[in-house]
Amino acid sequence: MPPIKRAVTKSRRPAAQTAMTEATAGSFPHVRLRRNRKAAWARHLVSENALSPSDLIWPMFVLEGKATRSPVSSMPGVERLSIDLIVEAAREAVDLGIPALAIFPYTDIKLRSADAREASNPNNLVCRATRAIKKANLDIGVILDVALDPYTSHGHDGLLVDDEIVNDATLATLVKQSLVQADAGADILAPSDMMDGRIGAIRRALEGAGHHNTQLMSYAAKYASAFYGPFRDAVGSSGFLKGDKRTYQMDPANSDEAIREVGLDIAEGADMVMVKPGMPYLDIVRRVSETFSVPTLAYQVSGEYAMISAAAAQGVLDPDKSMMESLLSFKRAGACGVLTYFAPRAARLLAMR
Repeated sequence: MPPIKRAVTKSRRPAAQTAMTEATAGSFPHVRLRRNRKAAWARHLVSENALSPSDLIWPMFVLEGKATRSPVSSMPGVERLSIDLIVEAAREAVDLGIPALAIFPYTDIKLRSADAREASNPNNLVCRATRAIKKANLDIGVILDVALDPYTSHGHDGLLVDDEIVNDATLATLVKQSLVQADAGADILAPSDMMDGRIGAIRRALEGAGHHNTQLMSYAAKYASAFYGPFRDAVGSSGFLKGDKRTYQMDPANSDEAIREVGLDIAEGADMVMVKPGMPYLDIVRRVSETFSVPTLAYQVSGEYAMISAAAAQGVLDPDKSMMESLLSFKRAGACGVLTYFAPRAARLLAMR
């Protein structure tokens, strides 16, 4: 039996439609992607992501004194400020369009203790700074860190018993710390300690105390990173740290674990989540933002700031271009906001555009 011959029919699609299909498929010269890059206005028109001052959170360090500022040697351009100067900086942030500040304390060595009792002192540095900003009636959010490392004599984020960071006992201290911060007027509490169950414990305590509208920004995926060194200098804890933090901060090798951590914190009552560090973990930012569709932030940590600043000082990088490119990368990865020490400088540049 002879083979069956199949009829070949010509396409009835109009020539224009055929040409469009070929162009869509990516054939040159119909497709020239450089057309959309030919001029600045064209590039702006098709830009997929944009950075604005409202995407930035300004981390700052508060110390005792009046009209006092102390440079952080490992972070050029960053200073510890007394409360009166923190209020001035908050006014500057409002003028620049920066929506929130994250305040960290430089705690006197005499106030550090094994039980971190200064963390729950209603008159500690961050509580007094918060009240001063609120008294100034400034339209800006105040974010306070919930963790014990600025207050412990051993430099850890939790309580240390027989060389072990004890989880459940730490929760009770974190709850006390959270309540005094909320009472002081903090808008957002940011637990960065990485103890299991702390978001649920803090949320229950806030609800019980009537702080129904206090937001929780969980450092949900915080890695045991080598990029935190300058920050520890800034808060004065680097010389105190005994051992390391790998029993509670995450393994840099893990990605799926971050999804589990974030999911648990959202279920326990987190309003927004944080990935820390930032640029070395942009893949985690992307996974978290796409998986949960919740406000996801990233922290451009002190080590990242120090690297860019050092390279710029050596003339290896353009300081402004490298800074802005690094910040835009967070937006591209899916972050709705970025904690960055570059915040005021970046905001000024954005205002000039």
